[in-house]
Amino acid sequence: MARLVIVSNRVPVPRPRERPQAGGLAVALKEALATREALWFGWSGQTGPQTGGASAIVTVGQTTFATIDLTAEDYRLYYTGFSNGMLWPLLHYRMGLAEFRREEWEGYRRVNAAFAQALVPLLREDDTIWIHDFHLFPLAAALRAAGARQRIGFFLHVPFPPLPLFRALPQCNILLRELAACDLVGTQTETDAANLREALRSAGFDVPVRAFPIGIDAEEFAREAERAVRGPEARRLAGSLGGRALILGVDRLDYSKGLPQRLRGFAALLRRFPEHRGRVTLLQVAPVSRGDVVQYRALRRELDELAGRINGEHGDIDWVPVRWMTRAVPRATLAGFHRLARVGLVTPMRDGMNLVAKEFVAAQDAADPGVLVLSCFAGAAEELRGAILVNPHDPDEIAEGLNAALVMPASERRARWTGDIAVLRRNSAAAWAEGFLAALAEHAAEPARAGGW
Repeated sequence: MARLVIVSNRVPVPRPRERPQAGGLAVALKEALATREALWFGWSGQTGPQTGGASAIVTVGQTTFATIDLTAEDYRLYYTGFSNGMLWPLLHYRMGLAEFRREEWEGYRRVNAAFAQALVPLLREDDTIWIHDFHLFPLAAALRAAGARQRIGFFLHVPFPPLPLFRALPQCNILLRELAACDLVGTQTETDAANLREALRSAGFDVPVRAFPIGIDAEEFAREAERAVRGPEARRLAGSLGGRALILGVDRLDYSKGLPQRLRGFAALLRRFPEHRGRVTLLQVAPVSRGDVVQYRALRRELDELAGRINGEHGDIDWVPVRWMTRAVPRATLAGFHRLARVGLVTPMRDGMNLVAKEFVAAQDAADPGVLVLSCFAGAAEELRGAILVNPHDPDEIAEGLNAALVMPASERRARWTGDIAVLRRNSAAAWAEGFLAALAEHAAEPARAGGW
Protein backbone atom coordinates (compact mmCIF):
# COMPACT_ATOMS: atom_id res chain seq x y z
CA MET A 1 0.00 0.00 0.00
CA ALA A 2 1.34 3.44 -0.97
CA ARG A 3 2.32 5.76 1.86
CA LEU A 4 -0.25 8.44 2.71
CA VAL A 5 1.13 11.97 3.01
CA ILE A 6 -1.18 14.31 4.91
CA VAL A 7 -0.54 18.04 4.73
CA SER A 8 -2.35 20.47 7.02
CA ASN A 9 -1.74 23.90 8.45
CA ARG A 10 -0.95 22.51 11.91
CA VAL A 11 0.38 19.06 12.75
CA PRO A 12 -0.80 17.23 15.90
CA VAL A 13 2.66 15.99 16.88
CA PRO A 14 2.36 13.62 19.87
CA ARG A 15 4.17 14.88 22.96
CA PRO A 16 5.82 12.64 25.55
CA ARG A 17 3.50 11.69 28.42
CA GLU A 18 0.55 13.47 26.78
CA ARG A 19 -2.65 11.82 25.64
CA PRO A 20 -3.17 11.87 21.87
CA GLN A 21 -5.20 14.83 20.65
CA ALA A 22 -8.89 14.08 20.87
CA GLY A 23 -10.37 16.43 18.32
CA GLY A 24 -10.22 17.71 14.80
CA LEU A 25 -8.48 16.13 11.86
CA ALA A 26 -6.50 13.69 14.03
CA VAL A 27 -9.73 11.97 15.09
CA ALA A 28 -11.16 11.95 11.57
CA LEU A 29 -8.00 10.32 10.19
CA LYS A 30 -7.48 7.89 13.05
CA GLU A 31 -8.54 4.77 11.15
CA ALA A 32 -6.75 5.76 7.95
CA LEU A 33 -3.51 6.25 9.88
CA ALA A 34 -3.90 2.98 11.75
CA THR A 35 -3.89 0.87 8.59
CA ARG A 36 -1.02 2.33 6.55
CA GLU A 37 2.33 4.04 6.71
CA ALA A 38 1.91 7.80 6.75
CA LEU A 39 3.76 11.10 6.78
CA TRP A 40 1.99 14.11 8.31
CA PHE A 41 3.53 17.44 7.31
CA GLY A 42 2.77 21.05 8.24
CA TRP A 43 3.51 23.98 10.49
CA SER A 44 4.90 23.29 13.95
CA GLY A 45 2.83 26.03 15.56
CA GLN A 46 6.10 27.77 16.48
CA THR A 47 7.75 30.89 15.13
CA GLY A 48 11.47 31.05 14.50
CA PRO A 49 14.20 32.96 12.68
CA GLN A 50 13.24 31.57 9.27
CA THR A 51 10.32 30.02 7.46
CA GLY A 52 10.96 26.50 6.24
CA GLY A 53 14.37 24.91 6.30
CA ALA A 54 14.93 21.37 7.49
CA SER A 55 11.85 19.64 8.89
CA ALA A 56 11.68 18.47 12.49
CA ILE A 57 10.89 14.74 12.41
CA VAL A 58 9.06 12.62 15.00
CA THR A 59 7.96 9.04 14.30
CA VAL A 60 5.25 7.28 16.30
CA GLY A 61 4.26 3.83 15.10
CA GLN A 62 3.63 3.92 11.36
CA THR A 63 3.23 7.71 11.24
CA THR A 64 6.05 10.20 10.79
CA PHE A 65 5.33 13.80 11.76
CA ALA A 66 7.37 16.47 9.98
CA THR A 67 7.06 20.17 10.79
CA ILE A 68 8.61 23.50 9.90
CA ASP A 69 8.56 26.82 11.73
CA LEU A 70 7.37 30.16 10.37
CA THR A 71 8.81 33.57 11.05
CA ALA A 72 6.59 35.83 13.13
CA GLU A 73 6.05 38.01 10.07
CA ASP A 74 5.04 35.10 7.84
CA TYR A 75 2.69 33.85 10.57
CA ARG A 76 1.05 37.27 10.63
CA LEU A 77 0.71 37.50 6.86
CA TYR A 78 -0.18 33.88 6.02
CA TYR A 79 -2.25 32.85 9.02
CA THR A 80 -3.65 35.83 10.90
CA GLY A 81 -3.84 37.97 7.78
CA PHE A 82 -4.84 36.22 4.58
CA SER A 83 -6.14 32.89 5.93
CA ASN A 84 -8.20 34.28 8.80
CA GLY A 85 -8.70 37.89 7.77
CA MET A 86 -9.64 37.26 4.13
CA LEU A 87 -10.37 33.63 3.28
CA TRP A 88 -12.23 32.57 6.42
CA PRO A 89 -14.92 35.29 6.24
CA LEU A 90 -15.17 35.01 2.45
CA LEU A 91 -15.68 31.25 2.52
CA HIS A 92 -18.30 31.66 5.26
CA TYR A 93 -20.28 34.20 3.18
CA ARG A 94 -19.20 37.11 5.44
CA MET A 95 -17.64 39.39 2.85
CA GLY A 96 -18.28 42.43 5.02
CA LEU A 97 -15.69 41.13 7.49
CA ALA A 98 -13.07 40.23 4.87
CA GLU A 99 -10.02 42.45 4.43
CA PHE A 100 -7.67 42.02 1.48
CA ARG A 101 -4.09 43.25 1.66
CA ARG A 102 -1.61 42.54 -1.11
CA GLU A 103 1.26 41.87 1.30
CA GLU A 104 -0.83 39.20 3.06
CA TRP A 105 -1.69 37.55 -0.24
CA GLU A 106 1.99 37.46 -1.14
CA GLY A 107 2.90 36.10 2.30
CA TYR A 108 0.23 33.41 2.00
CA ARG A 109 1.63 32.16 -1.29
CA ARG A 110 5.21 32.45 -0.03
CA VAL A 111 4.45 30.19 2.94
CA ASN A 112 2.75 27.66 0.67
CA ALA A 113 5.86 27.66 -1.53
CA ALA A 114 8.00 27.10 1.58
CA PHE A 115 5.79 24.16 2.55
CA ALA A 116 6.37 22.66 -0.89
CA GLN A 117 10.13 23.17 -0.81
CA ALA A 118 10.37 21.49 2.60
CA LEU A 119 8.02 18.63 1.72
CA VAL A 120 9.35 17.56 -1.69
CA PRO A 121 12.63 16.09 -0.33
CA LEU A 122 10.58 13.88 2.00
CA LEU A 123 8.38 12.42 -0.73
CA ARG A 124 8.56 8.98 -2.29
CA GLU A 125 7.65 8.32 -5.89
CA ASP A 126 4.50 6.34 -5.09
CA ASP A 127 3.16 8.52 -2.25
CA THR A 128 -0.44 9.69 -2.20
CA ILE A 129 -0.65 13.32 -1.05
CA TRP A 130 -3.77 14.59 0.74
CA ILE A 131 -3.86 18.35 1.39
CA HIS A 132 -6.33 19.77 3.90
CA ASP A 133 -8.16 23.07 3.95
CA PHE A 134 -8.10 26.65 2.79
CA HIS A 135 -4.76 27.61 4.31
CA LEU A 136 -3.17 25.50 1.57
CA PHE A 137 -5.13 26.29 -1.60
CA PRO A 138 -1.89 27.02 -3.57
CA LEU A 139 0.12 24.07 -2.26
CA ALA A 140 -0.60 21.55 -5.02
CA ALA A 141 0.65 23.98 -7.66
CA ALA A 142 3.72 24.77 -5.56
CA LEU A 143 4.44 21.05 -5.24
CA ARG A 144 4.07 20.58 -9.00
CA ALA A 145 6.43 23.51 -9.57
CA ALA A 146 8.94 21.87 -7.23
CA GLY A 147 8.81 18.65 -9.24
CA ALA A 148 6.18 16.55 -7.46
CA ARG A 149 4.41 14.12 -9.79
CA GLN A 150 2.51 12.15 -7.16
CA ARG A 151 -1.26 11.88 -7.00
CA ILE A 152 -2.60 14.89 -5.05
CA GLY A 153 -6.00 15.27 -3.42
CA PHE A 154 -7.39 18.31 -1.62
CA PHE A 155 -10.20 18.45 0.92
CA LEU A 156 -11.95 21.69 1.87
CA HIS A 157 -13.38 21.42 5.39
CA VAL A 158 -15.22 24.76 5.30
CA PRO A 159 -17.95 25.97 2.92
CA PHE A 160 -17.31 27.33 -0.55
CA PRO A 161 -19.47 30.31 -1.55
CA PRO A 162 -21.30 30.93 -4.84
CA LEU A 163 -19.16 32.24 -7.69
CA PRO A 164 -20.31 35.90 -7.60
CA LEU A 165 -19.26 36.11 -3.96
CA PHE A 166 -15.95 34.30 -4.47
CA ARG A 167 -15.10 36.71 -7.28
CA ALA A 168 -14.89 39.46 -4.66
CA LEU A 169 -11.45 38.02 -3.88
CA PRO A 170 -8.77 39.78 -5.92
CA GLN A 171 -6.60 37.21 -7.72
CA CYS A 172 -9.36 34.61 -7.29
CA ASN A 173 -8.51 33.07 -10.67
CA ILE A 174 -4.89 32.61 -9.60
CA LEU A 175 -6.06 30.72 -6.52
CA LEU A 176 -8.35 28.55 -8.65
CA ARG A 177 -5.55 27.85 -11.12
CA GLU A 178 -3.33 26.69 -8.27
CA LEU A 179 -6.05 24.48 -6.83
CA ALA A 180 -6.50 22.95 -10.28
CA ALA A 181 -3.12 21.26 -9.89
CA CYS A 182 -4.93 18.65 -7.76
CA ASP A 183 -6.25 15.39 -9.16
CA LEU A 184 -9.36 15.44 -6.95
CA VAL A 185 -10.99 18.10 -4.78
CA GLY A 186 -13.41 17.16 -2.01
CA THR A 187 -15.97 19.23 -0.12
CA GLN A 188 -18.37 18.60 2.74
CA THR A 189 -21.65 18.99 0.84
CA GLU A 190 -23.07 18.81 -2.65
CA THR A 191 -23.82 22.54 -2.47
CA ASP A 192 -20.17 23.34 -1.79
CA ALA A 193 -19.06 20.95 -4.53
CA ALA A 194 -21.36 22.61 -7.06
CA ASN A 195 -20.13 26.09 -6.08
CA LEU A 196 -16.46 25.12 -6.32
CA ARG A 197 -16.96 23.20 -9.56
CA GLU A 198 -18.61 26.26 -11.12
CA ALA A 199 -15.78 28.51 -9.95
CA LEU A 200 -13.11 26.22 -11.40
CA ARG A 201 -14.91 25.86 -14.71
CA SER A 202 -15.43 29.62 -14.94
CA ALA A 203 -11.65 29.94 -14.76
CA GLY A 204 -11.16 27.28 -17.44
CA PHE A 205 -10.38 24.24 -15.26
CA ASP A 206 -12.23 20.93 -15.31
CA VAL A 207 -11.04 19.30 -12.09
CA PRO A 208 -13.05 16.50 -10.44
CA VAL A 209 -14.90 17.98 -7.44
CA ARG A 210 -17.02 15.70 -5.26
CA ALA A 211 -18.76 15.83 -1.89
CA PHE A 212 -17.43 13.60 0.89
CA PRO A 213 -19.31 14.45 4.12
CA ILE A 214 -16.98 13.99 7.07
CA GLY A 215 -18.18 11.80 9.91
CA ILE A 216 -17.31 10.71 13.42
CA ASP A 217 -16.84 7.37 15.13
CA ALA A 218 -20.33 7.34 16.61
CA GLU A 219 -19.89 4.11 18.56
CA GLU A 220 -16.68 5.27 20.20
CA PHE A 221 -18.18 8.65 21.11
CA ALA A 222 -21.25 6.93 22.57
CA ARG A 223 -19.02 4.80 24.78
CA GLU A 224 -17.14 7.94 25.83
CA ALA A 225 -20.43 9.63 26.72
CA GLU A 226 -21.62 6.64 28.75
CA ARG A 227 -18.41 6.75 30.79
CA ALA A 228 -18.27 10.53 31.12
CA VAL A 229 -21.86 10.98 32.28
CA ARG A 230 -20.89 9.04 35.41
CA GLY A 231 -17.77 11.14 35.93
CA PRO A 232 -17.32 13.92 38.48
CA GLU A 233 -17.80 16.85 36.07
CA ALA A 234 -21.06 15.53 34.63
CA ARG A 235 -22.34 14.67 38.11
CA ARG A 236 -21.51 18.20 39.28
CA LEU A 237 -23.35 19.66 36.31
CA ALA A 238 -26.38 17.42 36.80
CA GLY A 239 -26.54 18.26 40.49
CA SER A 240 -26.30 21.98 39.85
CA LEU A 241 -29.23 21.93 37.42
CA GLY A 242 -31.69 21.03 40.16
CA GLY A 243 -33.88 19.06 37.77
CA ARG A 244 -33.93 21.76 35.09
CA ALA A 245 -33.63 20.80 31.43
CA LEU A 246 -30.21 21.49 29.94
CA ILE A 247 -29.75 23.19 26.58
CA LEU A 248 -26.14 22.76 25.49
CA GLY A 249 -24.06 24.71 22.99
CA VAL A 250 -20.43 23.84 22.24
CA ASP A 251 -18.42 25.91 19.76
CA ARG A 252 -15.21 27.78 19.24
CA LEU A 253 -15.74 31.47 19.85
CA ASP A 254 -16.13 32.41 16.20
CA TYR A 255 -18.47 34.72 14.32
CA SER A 256 -19.41 31.91 11.92
CA LYS A 257 -21.02 29.93 14.76
CA GLY A 258 -24.05 32.16 15.26
CA LEU A 259 -23.45 32.66 18.98
CA PRO A 260 -25.14 36.08 19.35
CA GLN A 261 -28.08 34.75 17.37
CA ARG A 262 -28.21 31.72 19.67
CA LEU A 263 -28.37 33.83 22.81
CA ARG A 264 -31.03 36.06 21.29
CA GLY A 265 -33.02 32.96 20.35
CA PHE A 266 -32.79 31.68 23.92
CA ALA A 267 -33.92 35.07 25.23
CA ALA A 268 -36.88 34.91 22.84
CA LEU A 269 -37.74 31.47 24.25
CA LEU A 270 -37.95 32.91 27.76
CA ARG A 271 -40.08 35.85 26.58
CA ARG A 272 -42.46 33.96 24.31
CA PHE A 273 -42.75 30.73 26.27
CA PRO A 274 -42.69 31.85 29.91
CA GLU A 275 -43.53 28.35 31.11
CA HIS A 276 -39.85 27.51 30.59
CA ARG A 277 -38.60 30.25 32.92
CA GLY A 278 -36.83 28.70 35.86
CA ARG A 279 -37.11 25.26 34.26
CA VAL A 280 -34.35 25.36 31.67
CA THR A 281 -30.68 26.37 31.60
CA LEU A 282 -28.46 27.15 28.62
CA LEU A 283 -24.83 26.12 29.04
CA GLN A 284 -22.71 27.63 26.28
CA VAL A 285 -19.09 26.46 26.08
CA ALA A 286 -17.14 28.70 23.68
CA PRO A 287 -13.35 28.50 24.03
CA VAL A 288 -11.60 31.62 22.79
CA SER A 289 -9.92 31.20 19.41
CA ARG A 290 -7.94 33.60 17.25
CA GLY A 291 -7.80 36.16 20.02
CA ASP A 292 -5.30 38.17 17.99
CA VAL A 293 -7.96 38.96 15.36
CA VAL A 294 -9.90 42.14 16.14
CA GLN A 295 -13.29 40.75 15.07
CA TYR A 296 -12.99 37.96 17.64
CA ARG A 297 -12.26 40.35 20.49
CA ALA A 298 -15.33 42.38 19.54
CA LEU A 299 -17.43 39.20 19.37
CA ARG A 300 -16.41 38.19 22.87
CA ARG A 301 -17.42 41.58 24.25
CA GLU A 302 -20.79 41.31 22.53
CA LEU A 303 -21.42 37.84 23.93
CA ASP A 304 -20.35 38.83 27.44
CA GLU A 305 -22.87 41.67 27.31
CA LEU A 306 -25.66 39.51 25.87
CA ALA A 307 -25.25 36.78 28.47
CA GLY A 308 -25.21 39.35 31.26
CA ARG A 309 -28.30 41.09 29.90
CA ILE A 310 -30.28 37.85 29.64
CA ASN A 311 -29.31 36.81 33.15
CA GLY A 312 -30.14 40.26 34.48
CA GLU A 313 -33.56 40.40 32.83
CA HIS A 314 -34.70 36.81 33.37
CA GLY A 315 -32.63 35.34 36.21
CA ASP A 316 -33.75 34.78 39.76
CA ILE A 317 -32.03 34.32 43.11
CA ASP A 318 -31.85 30.57 42.52
CA TRP A 319 -31.66 30.44 38.72
CA VAL A 320 -29.08 31.71 36.23
CA PRO A 321 -30.54 31.20 32.73
CA VAL A 322 -27.23 31.35 30.81
CA ARG A 323 -24.02 29.70 31.93
CA TRP A 324 -21.29 31.17 29.76
CA MET A 325 -17.83 29.54 29.60
CA THR A 326 -14.92 30.67 27.42
CA ARG A 327 -12.37 28.13 28.61
CA ALA A 328 -11.75 24.85 26.85
CA VAL A 329 -13.41 21.70 28.19
CA PRO A 330 -11.93 18.27 27.34
CA ARG A 331 -13.79 16.41 24.63
CA ALA A 332 -14.39 13.44 26.93
CA THR A 333 -16.03 15.71 29.51
CA LEU A 334 -18.17 17.32 26.83
CA ALA A 335 -19.37 13.87 25.78
CA GLY A 336 -20.94 13.49 29.21
CA PHE A 337 -22.50 16.96 28.98
CA HIS A 338 -24.02 16.04 25.62
CA ARG A 339 -25.61 12.97 27.16
CA LEU A 340 -27.11 15.03 29.98
CA ALA A 341 -28.60 17.63 27.65
CA ARG A 342 -32.26 17.64 26.70
CA VAL A 343 -31.45 19.88 23.72
CA GLY A 344 -28.33 20.36 21.62
CA LEU A 345 -28.34 23.87 20.14
CA VAL A 346 -26.14 24.32 17.06
CA THR A 347 -26.75 27.55 15.13
CA PRO A 348 -23.89 28.39 12.74
CA MET A 349 -24.49 31.10 10.19
CA ARG A 350 -22.58 28.89 7.76
CA ASP A 351 -20.60 25.72 8.43
CA GLY A 352 -18.89 23.14 6.28
CA MET A 353 -20.23 20.27 8.38
CA ASN A 354 -20.30 20.86 12.18
CA LEU A 355 -19.26 17.72 13.99
CA VAL A 356 -20.64 18.96 17.32
CA ALA A 357 -24.11 18.28 15.94
CA LYS A 358 -23.10 14.71 15.14
CA GLU A 359 -21.44 14.25 18.53
CA PHE A 360 -24.62 15.38 20.29
CA VAL A 361 -26.63 12.73 18.46
CA ALA A 362 -24.02 10.03 19.08
CA ALA A 363 -23.91 10.77 22.82
CA GLN A 364 -27.62 10.30 23.48
CA ASP A 365 -29.24 7.58 25.56
CA ALA A 366 -31.27 5.46 23.14
CA ALA A 367 -34.08 5.09 25.68
CA ASP A 368 -34.38 8.81 26.41
CA PRO A 369 -32.57 10.84 23.74
CA GLY A 370 -32.36 14.59 23.56
CA VAL A 371 -33.30 16.67 20.53
CA LEU A 372 -30.96 18.51 18.19
CA VAL A 373 -31.92 22.05 17.14
CA LEU A 374 -29.73 22.75 14.13
CA SER A 375 -29.10 25.64 11.78
CA CYS A 376 -30.25 24.97 8.24
CA PHE A 377 -26.90 26.46 7.13
CA ALA A 378 -24.78 23.70 8.71
CA GLY A 379 -23.55 20.99 6.37
CA ALA A 380 -24.81 18.44 8.89
CA ALA A 381 -28.38 19.54 8.12
CA GLU A 382 -28.17 17.62 4.84
CA GLU A 383 -27.69 14.36 6.79
CA LEU A 384 -29.41 14.77 10.17
CA ARG A 385 -33.04 14.79 9.11
CA GLY A 386 -34.26 14.16 12.66
CA ALA A 387 -33.02 17.55 13.83
CA ILE A 388 -35.31 20.55 14.18
CA LEU A 389 -33.94 22.91 11.55
CA VAL A 390 -33.97 26.65 12.21
CA ASN A 391 -32.80 29.77 10.45
CA PRO A 392 -30.40 31.47 12.89
CA HIS A 393 -31.18 34.90 11.46
CA ASP A 394 -34.62 34.67 13.12
CA PRO A 395 -34.50 34.53 16.95
CA ASP A 396 -38.20 33.68 17.08
CA GLU A 397 -37.61 30.64 14.89
CA ILE A 398 -34.86 29.50 17.25
CA ALA A 399 -37.23 30.02 20.18
CA GLU A 400 -39.94 27.99 18.47
CA GLY A 401 -37.46 25.22 17.71
CA LEU A 402 -36.30 25.15 21.32
CA ASN A 403 -39.85 25.02 22.61
CA ALA A 404 -40.69 22.17 20.23
CA ALA A 405 -37.64 20.25 21.42
CA LEU A 406 -38.39 20.82 25.10
CA VAL A 407 -42.00 19.61 24.89
CA MET A 408 -41.46 16.81 22.36
CA PRO A 409 -42.84 13.41 23.47
CA ALA A 410 -40.33 10.66 24.15
CA SER A 411 -41.68 8.51 21.31
CA GLU A 412 -40.98 11.23 18.75
CA ARG A 413 -37.56 11.93 20.24
CA ARG A 414 -36.64 8.26 19.90
CA ALA A 415 -37.91 8.08 16.32
CA ARG A 416 -35.88 11.13 15.26
CA TRP A 417 -32.76 9.89 17.02
CA THR A 418 -33.02 6.38 15.56
CA GLY A 419 -32.89 7.72 12.01
CA ASP A 420 -29.99 10.06 12.70
CA ILE A 421 -27.82 7.58 14.58
CA ALA A 422 -28.18 5.15 11.68
CA VAL A 423 -26.81 7.84 9.36
CA LEU A 424 -23.86 8.50 11.67
CA ARG A 425 -22.97 4.82 11.91
CA ARG A 426 -23.06 4.49 8.15
CA ASN A 427 -21.20 7.73 7.33
CA SER A 428 -18.36 7.34 9.81
CA ALA A 429 -14.99 9.08 9.91
CA ALA A 430 -13.36 5.92 8.58
CA ALA A 431 -15.85 5.75 5.71
CA TRP A 432 -15.13 9.40 4.87
CA ALA A 433 -11.36 8.91 4.70
CA GLU A 434 -11.51 5.65 2.80
CA GLY A 435 -14.11 7.02 0.41
CA PHE A 436 -11.97 10.02 -0.47
CA LEU A 437 -8.79 7.98 -0.85
CA ALA A 438 -10.54 5.39 -3.00
CA ALA A 439 -11.85 8.14 -5.27
CA LEU A 440 -8.40 9.73 -5.45
CA ALA A 441 -6.89 6.38 -6.42
CA GLU A 442 -9.18 6.36 -9.45
CA HIS A 443 -7.62 9.61 -10.65
CA ALA A 444 -4.02 8.87 -11.60
CA ALA A 445 -1.92 12.02 -11.86
CA GLU A 446 -2.48 13.30 -15.38
CA PRO A 447 0.77 14.11 -17.18
CA ALA A 448 -0.61 17.34 -18.63
CA ARG A 449 -1.72 18.60 -15.23
CA ALA A 450 1.30 17.37 -13.28
CA GLY A 451 3.75 18.72 -15.79
CA GLY A 452 2.15 22.09 -16.38
CA TRP A 453 3.28 23.83 -13.20
